[in-house]
Amino acid sequence: MVAIAATFAMSQANAERAVPIPAARADVAPAPGLQSAIFAGGCFWGMEAVFEHVKGVRSVTAGYAGGTRATASYAQVSTETTRHAEAIRIAYDPRQVSYATLLRVYFSVAHDPTQVNGQMPDMGPSYRSAIFAQSPEQARVARAYIAQLDATRAFRKPIATKLEQGQFFPAEAYHQDFFDRNPDHPYIRMWDKPKLAAFRAGFPSLAR
Repeated sequence: MVAIAATFAMSQANAERAVPIPAARADVAPAPGLQSAIFAGGCFWGMEAVFEHVKGVRSVTAGYAGGTRATASYAQVSTETTRHAEAIRIAYDPRQVSYATLLRVYFSVAHDPTQVNGQMPDMGPSYRSAIFAQSPEQARVARAYIAQLDATRAFRKPIATKLEQGQFFPAEAYHQDFFDRNPDHPYIRMWDKPKLAAFRAGFPSLAR
């Protein structure tokens, strides 16, 4: 993860607050058992850290989505030639947290959905904003929410998030639970701890 010093102050300011956005008007109907959601939005370390602290989320796996199994490794994805996005797979209990609620956290605080092919301080298509819907209903709800947020001008710029298709491949073991295992890592301190604090401040009823 390569930091770009010139943009640090602006990006840090954005990372320290949740963007106030309305709840989605549509949602996925609850289903029995754990369900999966796959989101991409910059470095998976911070995305994983945020969603691991959402009530109703049972597990979060860091990985790569949108490319092939053969090139689903950090070394190859980092070349920006494999079509993968750094992503997370969320296993959640729909009786406790809905898909639309996860989307709200995703758009509000887990990343900046208006950035194209990057999330400061990381740039490149592997850091793009993308939703890999796991059902037609998830796709319908995600599309409707993007349209809703754009129509209400919830953000200063149009949402860049795309709905994509593709398999998810877990990342290497050293990327899993990276935030918890490396609390003093410079990247974690600079970018991800403020993001988690912003989630706790912006969504106190969802935080655990």
